[in-house]
Amino acid sequence: MKTLLRFFFRGVRAILTPLVVVVDRLTTPAGVKRPPAEQARIDAELTALALYHFPSCPFCIKTRRALKRLSLTIELRDVQHDAVHREALRAGGGKTQVPCLSIRAPNGETRWLYESRDIIAYLKERYG
Repeated sequence: MKTLLRFFFRGVRAILTPLVVVVDRLTTPAGVKRPPAEQARIDAELTALALYHFPSCPFCIKTRRALKRLSLTIELRDVQHDAVHREALRAGGGKTQVPCLSIRAPNGETRWLYESRDIIAYLKERYG
């Protein structure tokens, strides 16, 4: 019975995942328009950030949509398909929960911010 349930949910996930990804791409929000100098300054600051995510995770999609709305280009690290990024998340943050925003401070220390609402609040406060 346990095996049957596992295969059922894998099948549902296999069907829904491409649908979720396509809908996300088709309904991407418009970004904020900033003066070029301000956008360049923000882009320079964003090199210290990286978002660890799964492509089809609803909370990751929510976070990526907030990035688009705020016109932020943050490095995306796919934890689902890249073992190196998955291990970096586990070693640095202590768990493989996504989404997770890695924030590298000028002194070299890294802060790991989990939870989509906390990540979005941080980004809105800083760049909104």
